[in-house]
Amino acid sequence: MCGIVGYVGDKNATKILIDGLSKLEYRGYDSAGVAIYCEGAISVTRRQGKLKRLADELEINPVHGNLGIGHTRWATHGAPNDDNAHPHTDCTGAITVVHNGIIENYLPLREKLQAEGHKFTSETDTEVMAHLIETNYKGDFYEAVRQSLLMIEGSYALVAIHKNHPDRIIVARLHSPLIVGHGEGENFVASDVPAILAYTRKVTYLNNGEIAVLTKDDIKLTNLDGSPAEIKTSTVQWDAQAAEKSGYKHYMLKEIFEQPVALTETLRGRLNERRDGVVLPGFHMTDAEIAAITKIVIIACGTAYHAGMVGKYAIEKLSRISVEVDVASEQRYRDPIIDKNTLAIIISQSGETADTLAALHEAKSKGAHILAITNVVGSSVDRESHSVLYTYAGPEIAVASTKAYTTQAMVMSLIALYLAEKRGKISKEKSAKLIDDMQHLPDQMKQATERLAIIQKYSGKFYGVHSMLYLGRGSNFPTALEGALKLKEISYIHAEGYAAGEMKHGPIALITPQCPTVAIVMPGGVYEKMLSNIKEVKARLGHVIAVAVDDDLEIEKYADDVIRVPRTDEILSPILAVAPLQLLAYYCADYLGFDVDQPRNLAKSVTVE
Repeated sequence: MCGIVGYVGDKNATKILIDGLSKLEYRGYDSAGVAIYCEGAISVTRRQGKLKRLADELEINPVHGNLGIGHTRWATHGAPNDDNAHPHTDCTGAITVVHNGIIENYLPLREKLQAEGHKFTSETDTEVMAHLIETNYKGDFYEAVRQSLLMIEGSYALVAIHKNHPDRIIVARLHSPLIVGHGEGENFVASDVPAILAYTRKVTYLNNGEIAVLTKDDIKLTNLDGSPAEIKTSTVQWDAQAAEKSGYKHYMLKEIFEQPVALTETLRGRLNERRDGVVLPGFHMTDAEIAAITKIVIIACGTAYHAGMVGKYAIEKLSRISVEVDVASEQRYRDPIIDKNTLAIIISQSGETADTLAALHEAKSKGAHILAITNVVGSSVDRESHSVLYTYAGPEIAVASTKAYTTQAMVMSLIALYLAEKRGKISKEKSAKLIDDMQHLPDQMKQATERLAIIQKYSGKFYGVHSMLYLGRGSNFPTALEGALKLKEISYIHAEGYAAGEMKHGPIALITPQCPTVAIVMPGGVYEKMLSNIKEVKARLGHVIAVAVDDDLEIEKYADDVIRVPRTDEILSPILAVAPLQLLAYYCADYLGFDVDQPRNLAKSVTVE
C-alpha cells in the first residue's frame, strides 16, 4: 500500500524524494516523511496528512544531503499521525527505516525489545525493524539488516540507512513490491516506476527474499541467506510525461480519456493481419492442453473482479467452457477444486495485489496453468505465472481504476475468442465479425467518452442524492457492479449494483423518487427483460437513467434520461457501456468537491491483506 523512494548520488536528495513521493501518493496519503543524511547525522521530517504538508515544511526548513529515503503512508498499524508516520529510527537515531507490508510477529518482538530497554515512540509494526537492526548491528550494516529480516514474519519492502554508513542504502523485499533504479553516478529505490522515471528507465524488480546494497556507483544483490543473486534489468517503455496530468483537472479524467489509446495498445499485435484470428504470444498452452481444459477459474479483487465477470460471460458464450469467478480474498481461504486441467486466470493491474498473489500460489500448487493479466511488466504476478498477457494501459495513477478495467475486459474478450477458435466452437464468419467489432472499439470508445455535456447534466442533477441503484443483465451485470463501485469510491454516495432480474427479490423495496436508478440496456438476448425491469422501477415512481446504444429509439419511451454509446457486439458492449458510468461518478465527485484521485481510506495497490 505505502509508497517508498530512496536516493544515493551527488544531487540534493530532498528534491528527488519529494518529487518521487508525489508520484506515489496514490499508494497512501495518511502521512509522509523523509530521512536525509546531513552533516554527520540523519535528519527526519514527518507530517500527518498529504504530502504537501511535508513539502511545505521542507521549504521553510530545508535539509540538504546526497542520501535519503522517503515514505507516504496508508495506515495499517497505528493511527495516521506524526508519531506513526515513517521514517522510524532506533534509540540512538543512527538507524532509520521505511517499510511497506505487515510484520505479523511485531508484538512479541516489540515486547522482547522493550524488556531489553528499547524505547518505542510509535504504534507501528515498522519501528520494530529499526530496533532489531540496532540490536544486531556490530559494525556491518548489511549483516545487521539481514539478521533482522530473518527474525520477522510477514511481508516487507524495507529500506534502511545508517549514519555510520552515509554512502549506502540497504533495501529488501518479501511479498511487497520494490524496484531498484540504475543511474549514472546515482541509484534509486522505489515502490513503483513513476517515482523514478524522471531520472532513469533502467530498473531491477526485486524478487522475494532479495536484499540490495545501493551506493552511488554500484548495486550488489544477494538472497536472504547471503548468497549472491543475479541482477536482471528491464527498460521501462513509457516515459515520465505519460504519468502527468497533461492539462486535465484530475488523473482520473485523463485516464478515462486515454481509454481509446489504451484499447488500441491492448489490441496491437493480437489480431493477425488477415483479421481472421486471435494471436496471443504470451499464452503458453499447446492446442492439446487447451483442448483438455475442463474448467476455468478467474481470480481477482475489486474492479479486476468485475473484469473477470465480463470474461466469464464471453468465455462461456464463445468457447463453452465452464467458468468460475472468485474474489481472491475468499478463494484463498477455502480448498478450491482445481487440478491440472484447470486454467486459472489471475487479474491484477499492479501485479502486486496480496490476496490475488496468494490465490495464484494456491492454484499453482494444485497444478493449474496460471495465465496472468496485468499492466506491470516484471511485477510479482508477471514473474510467477506460466503465461502473461499485458494490458498495455500505461500508468494509471488515480485510485479509482478506469482504463485498467476496460483493457482487462478487452483482454478477457480476446482470450474468449482465442479459446473458441482453438476448440473449434466458433465459425470463421462469426470470428471475423467479432474481430471487426474489436477493431472499431477504440474509435467507439472515443465517441463514448466525448459525450460530456449530457453526462455532466445528469451528474449535476443527481450528485446530491444519498443512494443510487445500478441494474444490468447478462454481460452487463458486471457493468452495473462496476458503475456502482465507481460512484461509491470517489463520491461517497451509497450505490448498489444488481442483476436486474433480482429486483423483485428485495432491492425493489428501495425504489423511491429520491433514489435514481441507472439501467444498462444493451442490445442482445436480455434487452426486452431490461425494459420490463425499467417498467418495474417506473411503476414505483423511480427515476431511470438508461445507458443505451445510439440507434435504440425504443428506450426513450421507458427511461427518463438516456446516455448513448455506439453499438457493438453484446459480448464487447460492457467495454463501452462502462465509460459513461465512469464519467457520471467523476462529475458527481467533482461537483461535491471531493479529491477524485485520492478518495478517503483507499490506496491504489492493495499489497497487504
